[in-house]
Amino acid sequence: MPIAVDIDVMLAKRKMSVGELADRVGITPANLAVLKNGRAKAVRFSTLAALCEVLKCQPGDLLRWEAEDTVGD
Repeated sequence: MPIAVDIDVMLAKRKMSVGELADRVGITPANLAVLKNGRAKAVRFSTLAALCEVLKCQPGDLLRWEAEDTVGD
């Protein structure tokens, strides 16, 4: 998937656990893990805003686009 999720980077910078972040954002640790590991198909803007508020960051600090390697170029 061309969208990479860097929640783990921000967690490390903020010295915060997944459980604490999930608690403060108001989502389950399991759902946060799905998002953190890049397996989510979508993220609500309200969830993204809550993540940014708790982590004191911008959406671009959590999500970035990576070009996919194309076979046969």
